[in-house]
Order: sequence, then structure tokens, then C-alpha cells
Amino acid sequence: MLTALGIIFGVAAVIAMMAIGAGAQKEILDQMKLVGVNNIIITPKPDKGTGSGSGSEDESSGDQDVGIRQEQKRFTPGLTLKDAESIRNIIPTVERVSPEIIYETEVMKDGRRISTKLTGVTPDFFAVFGLDLQEGDMFNQEQMREGIAVCIIGPSIKSRFFPKENPIGKEIKCGHIWLRVIGVLKKQEINQSAVDNLGISDYNNTIYAPIQTILRRYKDRALVTSSSIRGGGGMFFGGDFAISYGGSQDDVEKNQIDKIVVQVRESSMISPTTEILSRMIARRHMGVSDIEIKVPELLLRQEQRTKDIFNIVLGAIASISLLVGGIGIMNIMLASVMERIKEIGIRQAIGATKKDIVFQFLAEAIILSITGGFIGIILGLAFSKIIMHFAGILTIISPASILISFGVSVTVGIVFGYMPAKRAAMHDPVVSLRHE
Repeated sequence: MLTALGIIFGVAAVIAMMAIGAGAQKEILDQMKLVGVNNIIITPKPDKGTGSGSGSEDESSGDQDVGIRQEQKRFTPGLTLKDAESIRNIIPTVERVSPEIIYETEVMKDGRRISTKLTGVTPDFFAVFGLDLQEGDMFNQEQMREGIAVCIIGPSIKSRFFPKENPIGKEIKCGHIWLRVIGVLKKQEINQSAVDNLGISDYNNTIYAPIQTILRRYKDRALVTSSSIRGGGGMFFGGDFAISYGGSQDDVEKNQIDKIVVQVRESSMISPTTEILSRMIARRHMGVSDIEIKVPELLLRQEQRTKDIFNIVLGAIASISLLVGGIGIMNIMLASVMERIKEIGIRQAIGATKKDIVFQFLAEAIILSITGGFIGIILGLAFSKIIMHFAGILTIISPASILISFGVSVTVGIVFGYMPAKRAAMHDPVVSLRHE
């Protein structure tokens, strides 16, 4: 057992490291599916405070800069549905365009109440992110055009409000508007880190309505009311839904929509399309840089490259463990040869050939390696489960990792067992018999 310890932990390390690498790769691929294929995300830039200058000689220039920023803020139209329509109609490399309006709201039914997101979308949204319906229908043209009060809910919403009934055709209250459920999404496995880092929405716990429904029945932020022009606080009303605001005209939200997701036809066209989008929106927004453009697939590919390098390093460390285990077996076998010289002489004297001696010691080394390999496989499987349970790291054990590690352990036994076996066979029988 002491001889095989190096092989045991070497094989276990290889299996565990390959399981971590496979888990990391699956997480990356799942995140790529969640952000969609060939997607470009356009979002408004968050407003930043202008601050105040310090020092008398900088005061006039500071006031001038503030004036310029205020003028730019006043005249930019913000991110609107017209931007999305222009992108769809003008840029030929674009496959789909999905504008989104996102509100935090309260959902109520039969005395149950939760806070969740209500998102206004078009049918392209579900195609862009590869979301399928578990039951029900997608929004039709009439519902989109007329802004009819319908919605598609995530599976978590269904389990909370319709645990024992079919939700299709039932109504659910979002804010102060009742929406009729026409569809339920299939459950999506979503990593919380992807939600936080990539801006992916939790599809399972979101309610989706036609974008015109949000604009007509809730709030259209592109509309300016008399109270906002006067600069006082007030309320936006849409149907029975109200959102309060207070402050000056500059405090009123200028972006009609919260996000535009642009899907490009081919991956090779992402970079030039991004450049065209940047220039086009800057021109539509009076030259004001008020949007951010992200390409999540490029970020994920960079992350995948980093994890690939990390996995290579882990694999190299595990391979070194196997190498050390092989050297340990070789050393033990060489010591065994020195201790068994007289036995070797007796075997040769009664007719054993050099081939027989080589086979004897080589077989011992291989048996040690195979036994250590089997024990290492069991430990490797156990380590993978322990890492996933306690460290929260996804591990995926593949048959290939088991075959590779076991094959390497056998190879190590053959390679490092051959030298001691050959040395044993080269002993002179007469000298070996006289050895004390």
C-alpha cells in the first residue's frame, strides 16, 4: 500500500481535476446559451453626478463643463423603440432585435403576494435567448399591436400561484393590472453568478408581457407630463398603475426602454456590427454618449480561455503526481531486487530464463500500479463529490477521465517496472547464489 500511494493519489488527482475542468466548461457553455448566440446588448449609461469644482481659477471652466453636460442630457432622446426599429431596418447583418422594458412589481393572486420582475418584450426575445414554452401560446400580432393584457409566466411563478391548476386562461395581478396567462416557459437552469455578472434575467421567476402592453397600460417613459415640465414631483399613471417620482426635469427617466438585444447573423460580423451600432446610435442621440454596448459572448470566451489555462495547469500538477508515484514504484522495486538476489540465483539455477525473471518483477510492478489505479479511481470519484458538495464547484466525472487515469497508471507500472526487472535478469546465477 505504501508503494502504491503515489499512484493512488495521482489517479485520484487526475480524475478530480478533469471533473472540475469539465464542470467549468459546462458552466461556460450554459452561460453562452443563456446570453444567446451572437448577441450584442445595448443599455443606457447610468447617470453620474456632475460634482462641483474646487478653487477659484477652475470655477468658470467647471461651470462651463456642467452647462455642457446639462445641455447634452437635456437634448438626448435616450434609448427608445425607434432605435430598435432603426437597427432592424437599416443594418443588414442583424438577424433579430429584442427591445426590453423592465419593472420591479408586486404580483398578487388569492392572497399570495411576491415581488418580481415584469418585462415587456416582443416574440423575438424568446427566439434570441432560445426560450421554449412548456405549455400555452406565444404572443400573436393582435396582442402585440393592441397592447392586450396578456402575459407569459416563468415556471417559478406557476409553482407559486398555480401549484395545482393549469394557469392557461387564468388571470394574475401585476401592480394594479390583471393580466391573462397565455403561456408558461420551460424551466431554465441558471447560475446565479451569470445573473449577477452578465445581466441575465432569471427567466424562471419573471413575467413577460407584450411591450405595447407595458407602454399603454403601465408607463411610457417617452411621454412628458405637465408636472415633469414644471419640475415638480408627481405621478405617472397608466390604467390603474402609478409610479411616483420627484425632482426636476432632469430627474425624469429619459430612456423609454431599458435594453436592446441585437442578434447578429454570423459570429464573424459581431465586431463590425458593434462599431456600426455605436456610430448609428450616437448620431440618433445627438452625439451624446449615453449608451453602453456589451458583447457577452466575447467576455465568456475570454473567461473560457482563462479556465482552459487553469485546467491545463491542474492537469499538469496531477500528471506530476503520477510521475512521482511511478518513480516511487521504481525505487521500491530496485530495493526489492537487491534484497532478493539469492532468490533470483535459485530460480536461474533451476532453469528460469532471463525472460522469466523480467516477467516476474515486471508483473509485480504492474499489479502494484493496477491496484493503486483501482483505489485511485474510487478516491477520485469521492473527491469529486466532496468538492462539489462543500466547495460549491460543479464537477462532472466523465468515463474518459477514468480510462485515461487508469491507462496512465498501467503505463507507469510498465515503464518504471521494466528497469528493475531488467536489472534482476542481468545478475549472474553463480554470483547470485553466493550472495549473502
